[in-house]
Amino acid sequence: MSAGGGGAATDPASGAGGGNSPLVVERLPDRVIIRLSRPEVRNAIDQDMVDALHEVCAELEAEPKVAILTGSNGVFAAGADIGQLRNRGRHEALAGINSKVFTRIQELPMPVIALVEGFALGGGAELAFACDFRIGTPTTKIGNPETGLGILAAAGAAWRLRELVGEPRAKEILLAGRTLQADEAKSIGLLNDVVDPEDLELAGQALADRIASFAPLAVRLSKSAFHAPREAHPLIDNLAQAVLFETEEKYTRMDAFLAKREAKKRKKAEAVATQAMDEQASPRTDQAGPRTDQAGPRTDQAGPRTDQEGTTE
Repeated sequence: MSAGGGGAATDPASGAGGGNSPLVVERLPDRVIIRLSRPEVRNAIDQDMVDALHEVCAELEAEPKVAILTGSNGVFAAGADIGQLRNRGRHEALAGINSKVFTRIQELPMPVIALVEGFALGGGAELAFACDFRIGTPTTKIGNPETGLGILAAAGAAWRLRELVGEPRAKEILLAGRTLQADEAKSIGLLNDVVDPEDLELAGQALADRIASFAPLAVRLSKSAFHAPREAHPLIDNLAQAVLFETEEKYTRMDAFLAKREAKKRKKAEAVATQAMDEQASPRTDQAGPRTDQAGPRTDQAGPRTDQEGTTE
């Protein structure tokens, strides 16, 4: 999957454990495509994948770009690696292994688009929740069944989900273990769109194209302002706008907008003037000619009356 023009470099992102990489990363001039690649375990998130995600985050923090995060073999991520979770204790829980990397993904400077095909459960759902956009397919199944394993959704779902879909739905998913199908997830705003599987990557690229067409710094600061706490507004908005007002790109884009608008006005004025000149130059063919239907002299007027009675007396 590649778009955005220019050359692309595709590299496996090495995890701490070596061997097969848990990620395949494609680097393009204006975006990075991150593919989860543990198909043998339906992309279950383990420590190596977490470490690899941290590495990619470091790249995107140093050189901000739009990111597309996708799964493989028809699955986004079926959850955290249960084998590793089984052996973790309180020290690992307090370290926030998954929550830290998901928070880092949410706080990346540029937007992150999740392409959610098939299962996105447990940690896989929490990874999707940390992204700015989520596009699914009819096969998408998204939920947090952690309580069925004796744990909770501690990598962000316990608070992000309420922000995304509201308290009642969030409680259904978190406390009652409800798994949402694609259409329902879209209807409550958990998915931005649902497309056919063969169109999923195209939809992600189209959204990335749209974002990439805007001023990068304006997108970055808009995302930062959006995620700022309520008490930071309106100061953060004013400060961000102050920065943007002084950028060369602001002047370039606004000058281009004004020039385009002026060109449209001129074109419209020229069209109106041309139409008026054409109407003046063309003789009117709809004017009525001399009237030929006027009635001639009346021939049916009565002549002198001959039937009057004569005088008898």
